[in-house]
Amino acid sequence: MEKLQSKHIKVVSALKTTYTNSLLVKIPWNDRLVGITGARGVGKTTLILQYIALNYQTNTEALYVNLDDIALSYNSLTTLADDFVKRGGKHLFLDEIHKFPNWSKELKTIYDTFFELKVVFTGSSILDIYKGQTDLSRRALVFNMNGLSFREFLQIETNQQFSSYTLPQLLSNHKDIAISIYQKTKPFQHFSNYLTYGYYPFYLQNKEFYSMRLSNTLVQIIENDMPILLNLDVQYINKLKRFVSILANDIPFKPNISTLAAALGVSWQLIIQYLNYLNKAKIIEIIYPAGKSISTLSKPEKIYLHHPNLFYVFKDEVQNKGNLRETFFVNQLAYKHKIEIPTRGDFLIDSKYTFEVGGKNKNFHQIADIADSYIVADDIEFGFENKIPLWLFGFLY
Repeated sequence: MEKLQSKHIKVVSALKTTYTNSLLVKIPWNDRLVGITGARGVGKTTLILQYIALNYQTNTEALYVNLDDIALSYNSLTTLADDFVKRGGKHLFLDEIHKFPNWSKELKTIYDTFFELKVVFTGSSILDIYKGQTDLSRRALVFNMNGLSFREFLQIETNQQFSSYTLPQLLSNHKDIAISIYQKTKPFQHFSNYLTYGYYPFYLQNKEFYSMRLSNTLVQIIENDMPILLNLDVQYINKLKRFVSILANDIPFKPNISTLAAALGVSWQLIIQYLNYLNKAKIIEIIYPAGKSISTLSKPEKIYLHHPNLFYVFKDEVQNKGNLRETFFVNQLAYKHKIEIPTRGDFLIDSKYTFEVGGKNKNFHQIADIADSYIVADDIEFGFENKIPLWLFGFLY
């Protein structure tokens, strides 16, 4: 175990100066059981390795274990934890917990047996911590890790620090906030790069092949993660791939469930299940109509790709800038806010704020008499009154 630990601490020493996620200081690492979920490739492994490198160095009190490692000799996590504790171990990091059989029962046993041991585990965004074989809701603190915000991307690219803002702060003080950011850098110069390759931190390894790697990540999610975590029959894998391809060519759009079902030769109920699977996997973002109750069989009002970079997996060039604008806006707000489709305007946020998203010449005609309504305009550096630059919504986290 000591060999495995020292190897990974040595690897991460170079990483910690390149990219530090804001969750690093927000997670209560010393709680007894902490979970970190997120899409494949979002940086969960880097995050926990950074924490180990910053806090333990070569100390044998911490152990990182990749549960997808073919060299792992343990067939029980409880046995692994027992051996580690006997050697003086205090902090156990279990990466890709969903790859291990009976993971929820094992975590419960470890929690109930080793009272001094701190455990941090990571898992896919599809992983439902609270509906596993064992309910961990009273034991685990679970944090969802999103991709890079535009603010975090700017910090990497410029080596500058920028504050994040709440939505009310942004709406009421957007002009002064934009001026303060421009005193450090010109964010608009970096915005198109973010839309193309800036959401996942692995762009730092190779920008040229970013879309190819992102495509491989989608395949891994559909072929490996979904069958394991959703008990999905393998016969549906190719249909899911085809389904994603059909969606990507028309997103954002209001889905015709019956047409999609006929195209794939499956029931409409299965189409709804597919959409929910892809939504959990952070491949798409489902938006429902405002004011309606939502169930597992509810039909979406509109479907978007989860983030703008995904457009470039399916197309070398995006012709409709409106698709990118709306996808960026939805992605940056969905992390912390409720998004719905209103009868007027493009989006209703937190049942209060109405937004219309468009280019620099977008006007208030469609939402003129709606309280708390705003124009979100692309291709502008600074806003005025209730007209706000699109890029600035990348500073919400």
